[in-house]
Amino acid sequence: MLFTLGGTIAMAGHDGGVVARLSGRDLVAGAGNLDEGADVEVRDLRAVPSADLSFVDILDAIDAAGAAVTAGACGIVLTQGTDTLEESAFLIDAVWTHDAPFIVTGAMRNPTLPGADGPANVLAAVQVAAAPEARGRGALVVFNDEIHAARHVRKSHSASTATFASPDLGPIGHVIEGVPRFLAGVPRPRPITGFSRTDLSATRIALYTTTFDDDGALLDGIADTHNGIVVAGFGVGHVPSALAPVLGKLVAKMPVVLTSRTGAGPVLASTYGAIGSERDLRERGLIGGGFLHPYKARVLLRLLVAAGARRDEIAATFTEFG
Repeated sequence: MLFTLGGTIAMAGHDGGVVARLSGRDLVAGAGNLDEGADVEVRDLRAVPSADLSFVDILDAIDAAGAAVTAGACGIVLTQGTDTLEESAFLIDAVWTHDAPFIVTGAMRNPTLPGADGPANVLAAVQVAAAPEARGRGALVVFNDEIHAARHVRKSHSASTATFASPDLGPIGHVIEGVPRFLAGVPRPRPITGFSRTDLSATRIALYTTTFDDDGALLDGIADTHNGIVVAGFGVGHVPSALAPVLGKLVAKMPVVLTSRTGAGPVLASTYGAIGSERDLRERGLIGGGFLHPYKARVLLRLLVAAGARRDEIAATFTEFG
């Protein structure tokens, strides 16, 4: 089953630039020999840039995909814009309860350009979704004939067709001559449950990126407007020393998760001991995000807070995911 949400892969020419115009049927028709050996049903959900997608949109897609699997679909493909694809794929992976694979893909070069990559990505995504070897692996991102685990993949370049990469792991497989070949696996954490859409809509999680000579002024009053915060610290989890007590005070009011702004590698726990180091921040009550990048940590924290998870449960879940 193929679901569409718009994005570059579905865009066509317009006087003011390309806009989302192509349907799922158009995408299937343009994907070469896709119809050979594959029975692909299509459902268009939305047609918007991925910057306009929300938790609700992705949860609607998950619900529709779950119904399709219950009705007999062996796998799911979702096409969308690439700007927020790493976050939506992570959200899907965090809550998807079925063994059927859920594949997310898109395109970097719109169909009006020479060498548009959308048709090849759709074809490869369907091939992975139909493969028995993909079952039980949760959400996967298929792009440029590479297969990535949703938990590790990130958009690494603003324009390249090879933008999706997993710096901490690499692709877990490749599509070779139309056949998915898996070279590694990623153990799946238990899906996150217990949240409602009402609670999600009322849950606000901030993302604060630490910067050079940061005075922390942007954190003033954040506990009055948000229910949790993810801190993207320097390196292995450091902040300026002046921020350490500010973050420590926030811990008493909300969960504070420590991640790295570097884009690869984990935050540490006990190597450095200066004020503002990862050890100091952990002792003040910040929760280590492990290998989770800040954007994904924010998605996970929002799900957990909406589900009413206690601090110890949040910490344990971040250990499991990160």
